[in-house]
Amino acid sequence: MNRLISAAVAAVALSMTLTATLAFPQTEAQTPFPRPPLQENCNLSHFCGIPYTFVPPAKPPSPADGRNWQSGDGIKLVDGVAVQVGGTAGWGKVCWGSPMCAWRSETNTIHVVHKPDMNYTYAYPLQFPAGIGGGVTGIAMNSKGHIFALVRTPPGQPQLYEWDENHKLVRAFGTDLTAKSHGMAIDAEDNIWICDQFGDTVMKFSPEGKLLETFGVPGKRGDWDEAKGQRLLWQPLDLAFAPNGDIYIGMGHGNESPNDGAARVLHLDKNGKFINQWFGNANGPGKFSMAHGIAVDPKTGYVYIADREEYRIVVYTGDGKFVKTIQEPNLVCALFFDPHDQLWMATGQDGQIVKLDLDGNILDAAGVGSGRGPGQFTETNYMVMDAHGDLFVGDTSQTRITEMIPQAQ
Repeated sequence: MNRLISAAVAAVALSMTLTATLAFPQTEAQTPFPRPPLQENCNLSHFCGIPYTFVPPAKPPSPADGRNWQSGDGIKLVDGVAVQVGGTAGWGKVCWGSPMCAWRSETNTIHVVHKPDMNYTYAYPLQFPAGIGGGVTGIAMNSKGHIFALVRTPPGQPQLYEWDENHKLVRAFGTDLTAKSHGMAIDAEDNIWICDQFGDTVMKFSPEGKLLETFGVPGKRGDWDEAKGQRLLWQPLDLAFAPNGDIYIGMGHGNESPNDGAARVLHLDKNGKFINQWFGNANGPGKFSMAHGIAVDPKTGYVYIADREEYRIVVYTGDGKFVKTIQEPNLVCALFFDPHDQLWMATGQDGQIVKLDLDGNILDAAGVGSGRGPGQFTETNYMVMDAHGDLFVGDTSQTRITEMIPQAQ
């Protein structure tokens, strides 16, 4: 990945009236990435601080159109609402550079690789059976220290793999479980939970691998409407548990399909009973265009949302009240609170894991960037930490899990 901020983006950034200072160590990028204000800056958008709605196009985009498809009419102000007709949701021709505008035009062009100053070594003890392919789209650990991986394998291959505390492969199971796997977690009773993004379900398995419960209806995307008795999901991507067992499911991966629904977080109790939900397209601060990853602070119960393509973390209380937005200099692919209540972030295609404080300041980094060599990643994503303090990080774009081993200082 390019380690430089493109000249065009740098020019735009320098023209913006941003006053915040850098809050992370010096990186290899030649142009510092300015940290935007935590609130919306209405100087950056023609339609900022007002409701936004997307009207689907009469003709859906073909696969050849790709993400840059823009045959719509852009955004127009209609009775006080910013209405976009057609195109890809959030790609309005005049709405950009603000949290009010999903999928702003400069996303995926800013890449920063931080100095890997954590003195980690890298190993690959978790071996997959020969012939297994597909990216690692989830990783979790049970109470015995066994590591589980969810893999986006081709049809006919198992999708779940388990290694014991000595890194010996115990079993491979769950053939053809999902239409597209994306995220997993293990609860306090060692039940295994996995997300099926394109199947629009979250499945709960016993520690032995027996399906116990399915949330959502396979292949039927929609809203969870408790009043109507309608319990549908929309592109579930990741889930996390509160200390009391409550379940938070992050949904909405808008860059892989026309955005026919807003990104959202569904809050259930430990028995799967509906408590609350909140949506990313709400007006004003607290907006998020994607819930690519989700983590719960075990001390405060705050919910941290990885809004990947908007380079930000959006924080809510456990009951769904907006707390703050944290802008980052990288794609925010996944978030993780380790057993010591330390927050970590995966930077995706920039090929690193970074340690953060709770205000999002980057404290340290590990991983040496994009690639397939030792310590490199094609795309860092979900992670766990074992009893020795070693981090195990899945690579979404290759069948590999990296063990990051801290060395004595």
